[in-house]
Amino acid sequence: MKRYLQRLAFAAVGFSSVLLFVGAMRAQNPPAQAPSLPPAAGAGQRGAQAPGSEQGWNRFQTRGCALCHLNPTEKAPTGVQIREMTPERIYASLTTGSMQMQAQSLSDGEKRVIAEFMSGRTLGSAAVGDAKNMPNKCPSNPAMTDPARSPSWNGWGSDMANTRFQPAQAAGLTAAQVPQLKLKWAFGLPAGMTSSSQPTVASGRVFFGSDNGFIYSVDAATGCVYWSFENGSIVRGAVTVAPISGQGASRYAVYFGDGRADVFAVDAQSGKQLWKTKVDPHVVARITAGTKFYNGMIIIPVSSSEEFASGNVDYPCCTSRGSIVALDANTGKQVWKYWVVADEPKPVKKNANGVQIYAPAGGSIWNSPTIDPDRGAIYFGTGDATTAPSPLTTDAIVAIDLKTGKFLWTYQADPNDVFMGGCGTPRSEACPTPNGPDLDIGNSPILKVLPNGKRVLLTGTKRGHLIALDPDNKGALLYRVTAATGAAVVPSAAPAGRGGGAGGIVWGGAADAQNAYYGLGAPGLVALKPDTGQTVWTFNGGGSMGAAPTVIPGVVFESSGNGRLFAVSTADGKQIWDFNTNQEFQTVNKVPAHGGAISVSGASVAGGMVFISSGYAISSAASGGNVVLAFSIN
Repeated sequence: MKRYLQRLAFAAVGFSSVLLFVGAMRAQNPPAQAPSLPPAAGAGQRGAQAPGSEQGWNRFQTRGCALCHLNPTEKAPTGVQIREMTPERIYASLTTGSMQMQAQSLSDGEKRVIAEFMSGRTLGSAAVGDAKNMPNKCPSNPAMTDPARSPSWNGWGSDMANTRFQPAQAAGLTAAQVPQLKLKWAFGLPAGMTSSSQPTVASGRVFFGSDNGFIYSVDAATGCVYWSFENGSIVRGAVTVAPISGQGASRYAVYFGDGRADVFAVDAQSGKQLWKTKVDPHVVARITAGTKFYNGMIIIPVSSSEEFASGNVDYPCCTSRGSIVALDANTGKQVWKYWVVADEPKPVKKNANGVQIYAPAGGSIWNSPTIDPDRGAIYFGTGDATTAPSPLTTDAIVAIDLKTGKFLWTYQADPNDVFMGGCGTPRSEACPTPNGPDLDIGNSPILKVLPNGKRVLLTGTKRGHLIALDPDNKGALLYRVTAATGAAVVPSAAPAGRGGGAGGIVWGGAADAQNAYYGLGAPGLVALKPDTGQTVWTFNGGGSMGAAPTVIPGVVFESSGNGRLFAVSTADGKQIWDFNTNQEFQTVNKVPAHGGAISVSGASVAGGMVFISSGYAISSAASGGNVVLAFSIN
């Protein structure tokens, strides 16, 4: 997720200053005639616009617009106001409205990137994304059964411990059957540019979001669509289906967060909104990871794209802090909130141009939290700090109390990591020295019971280290090894080298009774012993493997940045099946669709079927896409 944000987040805080003024002027003086939008491009075409975001950001800096519109003044509107606008409204202001002259040096592609990032959705998506306009509407909408009584893959990790393991009965798929898997159906995301919302399977339905501002409910067996819900902003993480009460006849809700840090409860049967709560008012706060349901609460991780352009001398860096928020699942009211960076940002000094600098900040949470009912605890990984010094809760595994959100303990994997983007020339005095190396823990911790009955909490780092902690002894370190080799890591006071390299662990792992499995980028997929960290085998499918793996008895599914989905034997790491998703598809809803990189979300397996979203454009070199695929042996 984070690397995709980097493509567009240069626009998030840089271009937003143009947009801030655009929004207010657009509201007062709308153009006489709205511009005709360029035709909605396919996923591959949209991916080609990625380099333009950096070019546009650099042009914006030379005009100094941020000085007026990202700093508090009497006349400048806020970025939050802009983020509530549609991409069409922003685009109109830049092309034919009050900001036409100021934006005349921007290419059309740059204007689109601005409009789409700040609104959190793709241009033209509102007109084409509604399920009511699709030809594959389900002929009926029978009452949903209890999700707990049928095979499901509910949320990111499928269980509270984030093992990403599906037992045989729920999987409905054996290792012997996997080589017979064939494409059952493909669903195209209208006006989609990047596909990263991991499918959730519950009650024979599949729920997923998109970058087009809609989430969808479709039939698992056929792909026919029951309903769509327009929330207005991108949904990246896995949604959660859980019971709800006190909302009329609604029995089950779909819970999810979006690109504006809004959290929704939507009736799982009909798609009707039940409640909506904003969990962070910061202009670029967002939710990029899956929600968790436990004991009547929805637990939400909050991240931000602030660090990617906060080195601009005209930007009042930095004020965004990562957090975990618990809401009452029935009402959406806040139960508690935990801040990764405990202290509120305060003014510390000013840039030479008079722009105020703040601290402390940072600690975005990019992963779905892990629930430990035995300890009454929640575990999650955190991102780097954006201001120095880095708190012990950044680049760390943090444990907090499940009932109150109060801090329990932390294990910091990499100290002294302070990072922000845009620290070029001219350079903001907020820029850290050294800058980086940007070593967030973006993957969900895995809580595992070992054969001897003891428990272990596993996580990976962007330096390629597998870390095992003792959840029953305040996170005491059990071992730390290089995942590719199993060699013990010598402790170091400061991180060396930049994160996210060829052997880095970014988005997660899976675990069964024998092994833990992690994608290591270019080295491939590795299996390790969870009690010792010893490497068992490595599989290299010819492409970078950073997505979260999924395991069923005998088989681990892993995907690659070149769009291939692999099934590998858990016994010896040998390939038993693969499918190339990086191609065009005929879709059940007749939307032109193309797959691409699969670099974050993994496969969801339930009821004899495998589901995956394809086309996650996390960098200018990645291949975007707009398709959700379903496989079965029938």
